[in-house]
Amino acid sequence: MRPLSIRILLTACTLLVVLNNMAVAETNPPLYTLVQTIDTALANNPELSIMQARIEQADAQLGQSLAIFYPQIKTSLSYQYSNNPAQVFAMLISQRRLNMAGTDFNHPGFAEDYRPQVTASYSLFRGGQDYYQSQAAQLGIETSELEKSATRNRLLSNVTAAFYGELAAIDSRKMSLCTIEAVQSELEQSRARFDAGALLKSDVLSLEVQLAEAQEADIQAANAIEIAHNMLKTLLGFSVTDAYAINVTLESQLPQASESFSELLAKALSSHPELKAAEKRVLIAEKQVAAAKGAHLPRADAFVNYGSDSKNLTYNSNQDNLTAGVMVEMDIFTGFSTQEKIKKAQHELTMAIETARQTRLRIENQLKTAQLRLQEALSRAKVSALAVQASEEALRLVKEQHQAGVVTVTRYIDAEVARDKAQTRQINSHYDALRADAELKQAIGFWQ
Repeated sequence: MRPLSIRILLTACTLLVVLNNMAVAETNPPLYTLVQTIDTALANNPELSIMQARIEQADAQLGQSLAIFYPQIKTSLSYQYSNNPAQVFAMLISQRRLNMAGTDFNHPGFAEDYRPQVTASYSLFRGGQDYYQSQAAQLGIETSELEKSATRNRLLSNVTAAFYGELAAIDSRKMSLCTIEAVQSELEQSRARFDAGALLKSDVLSLEVQLAEAQEADIQAANAIEIAHNMLKTLLGFSVTDAYAINVTLESQLPQASESFSELLAKALSSHPELKAAEKRVLIAEKQVAAAKGAHLPRADAFVNYGSDSKNLTYNSNQDNLTAGVMVEMDIFTGFSTQEKIKKAQHELTMAIETARQTRLRIENQLKTAQLRLQEALSRAKVSALAVQASEEALRLVKEQHQAGVVTVTRYIDAEVARDKAQTRQINSHYDALRADAELKQAIGFWQ
């Protein structure tokens, strides 16, 4: 073969290998553990990006509030053309070209004036409004950061709950498939015995009913898996079509019993970001009230203006002028707008105080509820483990009796149903404990 043909063949083979690996990767997506799932959610969830944008927005608002503490400088260019005697007289004086001889001040004719100028101003005092507004803006940054932490906690709790929810649905479907297989096998044997005249028709019908119920439970379990999977993808910031699969082979241990409620509450009140953010909003509202009251005080501004007047934009140092001064003003009557602004700020302060109190009550309730759910789930897990052992032993004995013809198939079905229900309760209690532990961590306000 020619060297060119060999290169083409090797390139084609390489391309086929790459495409095959891509196809395998698509059909077998990487398996995510809970830790990997949480890391992905923290990096990809859009809600956290939104909260980060709010932090940056609050930082920009702080910069905007601090701008008043710097001098304000602006430049301008004005043009006038008039035959108004007073204005013409002022233009000529500003341009340093007034000639008293032979000038008719009542009929001076038209004159024009160009004035480029630079103006600098500085706020000396505004009743403390700028100071309080800047403090409120700084508190706004801290509040946004706390809100992001609260959002992170909720995200971790929701991801954990959804992850364990999918695992619970997967385990439930495995059990339903085993039940279908067992009932199907028993049904085939019972039909053979019925055809041989050794079994009643009612026993076969009972098994057919149980098979239909098991198949219905399997359909529900499969749908629950899909719903939990899509919910988890949403929390991760994935689309429905993105490849994602959880690692179902990892064993999840039951959490330990929680501390006393008083200890958990002390942790929550000292570190919960939602409560801290609510307390920051109270401080912000207090600063807003102080800023609104500052409008009753006088305001003082200093200014400097430098410019020149000419009739054709020609700069001449003999035509420039400088003006500097200080202006103090104070509102005497504003149509009650200042008083209404103060009332509005005070009402907002009241709302912030009550919101903080409501947040504390809600956190206490969430904490107590999560603790009770965890305790209940752990107790159910212990009881259900014993129930599974008893139901499996009972099913074994009934199955031997059924094979010996001592008991009816109905008794065998009842024993198998009891075993399945015990296993279902065990699965539910196990994952309920894990989800309750995640809720408890969120209620405390931090994840370790």
